[in-house]
Amino acid sequence: MPKIFTPTNQIRLTNVAVVRIKKGGKRFEIACYKNKVVSWRTGAEKDLDEVLQTGSVFTNVSKGEVAKKEDLMKAFGKDDVTEICKEILAKGELQISEKERHDQLESMFKEIATNVADRCVNPETKRPYPVSIIEKSMKDIHYSIKPNRNAKQQALEVIKLLQETIPLERAKMRLKVTLPGKDAKRLKEKVTKLCSPVEAEDWEGDKLVLTCLINPGHFREMDEIVRTDTKGAGVLEVLNLKEIKEGEEVLE
Repeated sequence: MPKIFTPTNQIRLTNVAVVRIKKGGKRFEIACYKNKVVSWRTGAEKDLDEVLQTGSVFTNVSKGEVAKKEDLMKAFGKDDVTEICKEILAKGELQISEKERHDQLESMFKEIATNVADRCVNPETKRPYPVSIIEKSMKDIHYSIKPNRNAKQQALEVIKLLQETIPLERAKMRLKVTLPGKDAKRLKEKVTKLCSPVEAEDWEGDKLVLTCLINPGHFREMDEIVRTDTKGAGVLEVLNLKEIKEGEEVLE
C-alpha cells in the first residue's frame, strides 16, 4: 500500500476524514473516506477497505507519521492493525472542520424541523405547519442541536417544547381495524377507547371493521390488542400516518 506522506498521495487524500483516539497518553489516528465513518458505525458499510484510505495507524495523519508497534501494543494491548483500526472507528472522535460542523448542524436542524412538521398539525386547522414555521419556532426557543442524538429522537423533544409556545399536536393516524366476529364484542370497547373518534363501523361477513383515528402514542397498545387478543386473527392496517383535512392536497 502506498505511503501516505508522498506529495502525490497527499493530493489524493485531500478529502480525508480523520478519526482520532487518545490512549496511554498518546494520540492515534486513522485516515478514512468522508461519509464512510458514519456508514460503518450504523452498520450500512461492512467492508473496512471501503472505509479506510490506508490500513495504517498514525500518530499524525496530516504529517504521515505512522504509530510505532510498541506504542500500539502498550496502548491497545495488541498490534493487530486491522483490529486497532476497528476499535478507533468505534470509539474514536471524527475530526471535522468548523465549516463542516456548521453545515452538519444546519442540516440536522432542518431534518428535525421536517420530522416535527411531518408528525404534527395545528389543532385549530388540522393542517401541518410549513417546515419554515417550525424552524423559526425552534430558533425562537433557542433549541440547541445535540449531535450525538438522531433527528427523530430530537424531534419528539422539540414537539414537547414547541407545544408551550405554539398551537401544536401530534397528527393522528388513520387505521382500519378488522376483528373476527367471535372477538368483536369482547374487544370493541377496548379498541374504541383508544380511538378519537371512530369514523366508520361496518360488518363484512362475520368480521367487524372499524375505521378510526388514534394518537400515535396509542398505536403500540392498539397493535397489541389486535395481534394478541385475537391470537393473530385480527388485522391492523395504517391508512395514512396523519389526519388530512378534506380538500387538502398531499404531496409525496
